[in-house]
Amino acid sequence: MSLLDNQIAVITGSGRGIGRAIALKFATEGADIVCVELKTEFAEQTVREVRNLGRRSWSFGVDVADAAGVAAVSEQILAEAGRVDILVNNAGITRDGLLLRMSEADWDAVLDTNLKGTFLFTKALLRGLMRQRSGRIINIASVIGLIGNAGQCNYAASKAAVIGFTKSVAREVASRGINVNAIAPGFIQTPMTAALNEETRNEILKRIPLNSFGQADDVAGVALFLASPAARYITGQVLAVDGGMVM
Repeated sequence: MSLLDNQIAVITGSGRGIGRAIALKFATEGADIVCVELKTEFAEQTVREVRNLGRRSWSFGVDVADAAGVAAVSEQILAEAGRVDILVNNAGITRDGLLLRMSEADWDAVLDTNLKGTFLFTKALLRGLMRQRSGRIINIASVIGLIGNAGQCNYAASKAAVIGFTKSVAREVASRGINVNAIAPGFIQTPMTAALNEETRNEILKRIPLNSFGQADDVAGVALFLASPAARYITGQVLAVDGGMVM
């Protein structure tokens, strides 16, 4: 028996990077996967990979910061999949820059996607989880939300807020059998970190005790644990997957 047999997981930002790795990890453990992406062509690729693993999969294109769009897509998901057991709020963006040079548009874009998107999808799907009296919500935060980083005040603020959101929702829904946790990845090799230049990469490595960047599958493994029966007594927690950066 697989860990997630016949469960249905909604994963935002699942076309590439960490979201894709989580989708494939869950699928190998028996889950059917709903892939949510801004660009449906990325989601469709993950859908094909999930189906090749023998699981059902659907793709939906939506801006997670668009309240009306999220509400409509959530209704479609429930109509096509029948229910949701696991929600992974992974969609996120960066718009880096020093505070004095940061535009209001760059601030709003990051907070809207990273924080508001998490709020909207959680709210849209929470009622169904509460009726089932079971479910797992996993929010992808960041170590930057724990320690901050120069040039990323918008990203740090959004991820710190996701952590606070996680703890608050965990308290609200624990009595309904729903576990809510966050994962705080460190520097993981994804398209988002691929743009770093060599000097920056070397400076980052000096701050990581394990002396290497993480892989998307490292985060996916922790997500699988939090979604599995093994984590039934864990809620409101933040697990750092960071090679020891914030130990």
